[in-house]
This record gives sequence, C-alpha cells and structure tokens, in this order.
Amino acid sequence: QVQLVESGGGLVQAGGSLRLSCAASGSTFGSFVLGWFRQAPGKEREFVAALRWSGRTTYYADSVKGRFTISGDNAKSTVNLQMNSLKPEDTAVYFCAADRIGRDWATMTRSNGYDYWGQGTQVTVSS
Repeated sequence: QVQLVESGGGLVQAGGSLRLSCAASGSTFGSFVLGWFRQAPGKEREFVAALRWSGRTTYYADSVKGRFTISGDNAKSTVNLQMNSLKPEDTAVYFCAADRIGRDWATMTRSNGYDYWGQGTQVTVSS
C-alpha cells in the first residue's frame, strides 16, 4: 500500500509562486507515474501534470504549460510541483496521485488511471 501526503499549499497573490510536495511511503517509485490533479469548487477533478519516474519524462495540461514544473526527488521520495505566475483560476484543491505501472499519457491524464491518492492541499490565488 502506498500512502501519499501533500504539503505546500496556501494563499498567494496572482503572479506569485508556490511549491507543492508529495511524500510517498510504503513503496519506492520504481516504474511509477506520479500525477497532480486539481479540483475547484463545483468543478470536476482535472489533470495538471504527470511525471514518469523512470526516465523523468513529463506531461502537462495546456492550461499550466510554461508556468508549472513537475519534478522528482529520489533522496526524499517526493514529487514536487513548482507553480509560477499563478492565476486566480488556479485556485483549487491539489491532489497527488500515483500509479504503479504507468501507461500511455492519454490514460495518465485521467483520474481513473491512478491507484493511489493523497488527501489534497488547498491552493488559493487572490486577484
């Protein structure tokens, strides 16, 4: 069983930055795909970014491309999401997710492509 715990959320002004971290326990990442999703009030959960641990390839939603960067830290078994140039529309609860096998990117942009989820961390961007 893999446990994921997010941290780093908070309140920031538009144009500012935040760094989210997701710490994993119960397994090493190996061939995992790690993803970040977000869910705003009244909206469905949406894909933000994903990292294929082996090879460190990444994939981003168009809405965050060029502003957000996903990365992995072997020593700490964490996956991070650096968020720059934040906008009010980035306000949401951000969730970390993990999948042991890691399939094609189309699958990994969907919530049902992941086996494990964190509890979420709130990000609020004020205008």
